[in-house]
Amino acid sequence: MRISMEKLQSIVLGAVGILLFLSLWEVIGVNRLAGLTWPPLSTVLVFMFDPSRQALFLRAMAASFSMVAAGYALGTLIGVLTAGLVHVVPVLRPGLDRLAGVIHAIPAIALAPLFIVLLDRELTGMAIATLNVFFVLYVATTSGLANSTVTHRDLFQVLGSSPLTRLLRLDLPAALPAMVSGLKFAIPAAFIGAILGEWFGSSRGLGLLMVSAMQNFQIPLLWSAVFIASAASLLAFGAMSLLERFVYGRYA
Repeated sequence: MRISMEKLQSIVLGAVGILLFLSLWEVIGVNRLAGLTWPPLSTVLVFMFDPSRQALFLRAMAASFSMVAAGYALGTLIGVLTAGLVHVVPVLRPGLDRLAGVIHAIPAIALAPLFIVLLDRELTGMAIATLNVFFVLYVATTSGLANSTVTHRDLFQVLGSSPLTRLLRLDLPAALPAMVSGLKFAIPAAFIGAILGEWFGSSRGLGLLMVSAMQNFQIPLLWSAVFIASAASLLAFGAMSLLERFVYGRYA
């Protein structure tokens, strides 16, 4: 498979940018330009890959990533189904638009205690991730469902198609590029929501490690947890970017 010069240039520039960032991190840490709370990258990597801490990080990753995955899947399902509902029944759209906006406007840190009472401490991260993903997917899907052309909509109407048939055969394929973009941008939102939720009394996860490290001034542990969460989020974001490129090439 051949790679065009434009794609090759993009890959090289991306790699150079990452290397510059990591080098800058190391320089700032070694020279303590940001104080004691900014350790060198090498110190963080040595701490993170210490065999004695592997079990700790693996347990935290399993707990956090499972909450991220569950919140991402549930938020996507609810967001897409709600967008489809308001598309088929337009009279519901003004009310659900406002409801989604109001829910998204409430700070997640204010909703966490409510989820602890209604659900469970261990599920608070998943609930916040679900809300974050729901809003992104709802906005992306409702916008994407309006992408089909008037000519095509008129053709389906002339042929006597039901609103549901038009949704599945015309509007949904036209909305795929916007939906995949929404799925891509929902990934960091899911990670932020899940980790934030773990700050509120969860017994495991990367968020718990961050809180514990901050309270005990364990800077390498704090940055290790941040590094793992950020790296996982960026990898998933990159994978979804590849899918987005394929979908745009096929449907846009």
